[in-house]
Amino acid sequence: MQIREFFKPFFGTVFIIVILTFGQVIADLLLPDYMAKIVDDGIAKGNFPFIVRSGLIMLGIAFVGIICAISAGYFASRIALKVSCNMRESLFRHSLNFSLSEFEQIGTSSLITRTTQDVQQIQQTTFIVLRMMMRAPLMCVGGIIMAARKDDDLSMMYLISLPLMFGLVYFIMLKAIPLFRSVQRKIDQLNLVLRETLVGIRIIRAFSRIGFEKKKFASANDDLTETSIQANRMMAILNPAMNFCMNLLTIAIIYFASFRIDKGSLMVGDMMAFIQYTTQIFMSLMMISMLFVMLPRAFASAERIRAVFDLKEEITDSEDSVIDWKRKGIIRFKNVGNGVVQNISFSVNPGENVAIIGGTGAGKTTLLNLILRYYEVKKGQIEIDGIDIRKMKQSDLRDMIGLVPQKVTVFSGTINENIRMGKENASSDEIIEACKIAQADEFIENLPQKYDTKVAQGGTNISGGQKQRLSIARAVVKKPQIYLFDDSFSALDFQTEAKVREALKKETQNATVIIVAQRISSIINADKILVMDNGKIVGEGTHNELLKTNNIYREIAASQLSEEELM
Repeated sequence: MQIREFFKPFFGTVFIIVILTFGQVIADLLLPDYMAKIVDDGIAKGNFPFIVRSGLIMLGIAFVGIICAISAGYFASRIALKVSCNMRESLFRHSLNFSLSEFEQIGTSSLITRTTQDVQQIQQTTFIVLRMMMRAPLMCVGGIIMAARKDDDLSMMYLISLPLMFGLVYFIMLKAIPLFRSVQRKIDQLNLVLRETLVGIRIIRAFSRIGFEKKKFASANDDLTETSIQANRMMAILNPAMNFCMNLLTIAIIYFASFRIDKGSLMVGDMMAFIQYTTQIFMSLMMISMLFVMLPRAFASAERIRAVFDLKEEITDSEDSVIDWKRKGIIRFKNVGNGVVQNISFSVNPGENVAIIGGTGAGKTTLLNLILRYYEVKKGQIEIDGIDIRKMKQSDLRDMIGLVPQKVTVFSGTINENIRMGKENASSDEIIEACKIAQADEFIENLPQKYDTKVAQGGTNISGGQKQRLSIARAVVKKPQIYLFDDSFSALDFQTEAKVREALKKETQNATVIIVAQRISSIINADKILVMDNGKIVGEGTHNELLKTNNIYREIAASQLSEEELM
């Protein structure tokens, strides 16, 4: 999507702004002319009625100019706010469709920066452009024409001064634009450091790394500050240089005009009007220079936003997606591979409980991510109920699945709201029943407001085990055909884990269950256990079978179970 697409609905309003801006410029250009007449034909000749009449006309013109300016500012601000609102919403909606690969490609911190700060930069620049980019050229050209009408010879000085001004602006922008682009990248880096520090503050404190993190943040902050100073230093030269040139030109105008007034070829009022037109011309150039300050940042932000929209979604719904089938939950892996896992083949039927175990990095969680289509299968296929999951709508696929992830995420809001993430219209009885199965009702009932208790951002006011039980309840309340447990009992004590597994056994007896686990005790009674190593299945069978036939499983079991339990 191109950035200009967001402006198309407002072309009519932009046309209104152009008309209003044109009216404002005409009013501004007429005022010095009437002032010259008051000086030359009123004050110089003592014609008081003419002064009053001309003064009233000037008040009327000024009033029209003010109305045009206020109206143009109102419409410009509405366009800028609407464009930024639509852009943020589109970025958010677009990013929700990203697979994990796209999120990893852009980076979470960068995506947040692009959705907030970069869009804010576009908003500010849009307003400035609508108010100044239209007004400044009209004021500049109109001022030159009106000044030339007053005196052709004096206006020839513009032929020297204006090219010098444009050259100065061009030179500064040539240096500043790359610096502003670098500033945006370094803001991303600063946000990344800040986000990692705030999220991991407990670990940082536990390992006494606060000093290191301070240095890390200070380094990123100093880097950003230094680059920003360089960029702003370039821009800081612009306004003083413009003012200096304008003052020099004003002095030159007064000097040469004095000779023409002395000869009678120029009136005092016309000289005053000429100076005002010169001021207006330079003010328009100052506006243009302000635009050049904003535009490099806006262009950099627009490029970063467009990069998000241009990022093609790796995982999309097929045009001929299957939308109607009898949902049972039969899972088939057929020679599946995606770079992390290779040649994976197995099946799970409703009522079966299949466990996956293996060392760190073996590819266990990747299998679950492939079922959910968080990553795409590169080789082979995964079927559910005989249908390739790539031919299902992602929403339909995930509606069948209740996921309890390895890294538990709870959201700010009440406990009820967190559990209803699994089923939006779940009744209070369904929530309570799900919490009983997950053994979460024990701690919830002891909370001051029970199920209406507020969960802090990130769940900082509840323990890891409590968050894990809420996550299990969230999946159970959904009553899916397929349950995926990704090391979902690691934060529970053995007694609580045993209660949860016993309750889940009854709840999931007709569902398809896949459990990824590190603890042998969590999977010892599974119908089938898959042993993974380096992305491959190297063993398959029950607990007793694998103890006899699989060295890797035996080593894992030996590290966790007593000799009696291994017998």
